[in-house]
Amino acid sequence: MIIVKDVYKRYTTKKGVGDWVLKGINLVIPKNRSVGIVGGNGAGKSTLLRIICGADYASHGIVERHCRMSWPMGNGGVEPTMTGRQNAKFICRAHGFEDEMEERIARIEDFADIGQAFDKPVNTYSSGMRSRLQFALSLAFDFDVYVSDEVTSAGDAAFKKKAKKAFRDLAGKSSIIMVAHNDEMLKSFCESGIFLYKGQATWYDKLDDALAAYKETIKV
Repeated sequence: MIIVKDVYKRYTTKKGVGDWVLKGINLVIPKNRSVGIVGGNGAGKSTLLRIICGADYASHGIVERHCRMSWPMGNGGVEPTMTGRQNAKFICRAHGFEDEMEERIARIEDFADIGQAFDKPVNTYSSGMRSRLQFALSLAFDFDVYVSDEVTSAGDAAFKKKAKKAFRDLAGKSSIIMVAHNDEMLKSFCESGIFLYKGQATWYDKLDDALAAYKETIKV
């Protein structure tokens, strides 16, 4: 279970403090429930996702995580000055898998499928290569909840197919919290939905209801 309590978020830039992106978000995400976060561009979907999994912090409010959560697939979890292999080794040690490091690194390298770039610094990668590595790093470890931020938009058709299969393989073992602009992608893997609009979040037990609420705002 994940409990989001009175979460607010805004960012400080060179121009000063920005407007509130999220305003008083209260949510309870049940155990074993896969959820799609929907809303327009700039609604705060990725921001909420990152706060839920702990990759970013709320300006106000708290998130209680009664589960093991991944970092955002395709967006986070790597040190750019280190190589892909060095990142994999570091994360294996951090998760206590030194005894299984060789097998897990082989799994990461195979899934990422970025060739010799695996031994080059991440800051030399294209955005697609970086997303491949981040996705592979997430899948190498067992989490209760996997977090995906537009991960299947990265890479070629073969990688997208591989990523979708990986999500299907998680069914029944773990749940997913996902941001994706593709409705069919959300419908393939998510049961429930969170609709973000004007900084507010509404929970829907059925994803279709969340998508319908979002489409109503487009008509206005």
